[in-house]
Amino acid sequence: MNAGVRAAKPGFVLLGLAREGGETHIGADTIRFGLTVTKKIGKAVKRNRARRRLRAVAQSRLPSLGRPGWDYVLIAREAAIERPFTTLQGDLESALEMLHKARRPDGAGRARRASASKP
Repeated sequence: MNAGVRAAKPGFVLLGLAREGGETHIGADTIRFGLTVTKKIGKAVKRNRARRRLRAVAQSRLPSLGRPGWDYVLIAREAAIERPFTTLQGDLESALEMLHKARRPDGAGRARRASASKP
């Protein structure tokens, strides 16, 4: 997933990568996603709550906004626990838009954000 594109939001970081055609056992029209919640978030109760919330957000938005043939990974941030659910959904929508716009045409490497030059 290091070759993919990333979009950061207050509640999570979204990573995305278009799959190569070599994975024949997975349909080309399949959208896959994974979740990562580290111990930095807190003890098991907090981590599980963050995981449940992000899973629900992904299951509600990815089927309509995700691209077939892509893999997505949501990396939880501590704000995922307290952030309102509708705000998390909006964050995922905007993160997906950022991710799909930032993808390089050749599909290789991670897109870099253009930075303003310093005077």
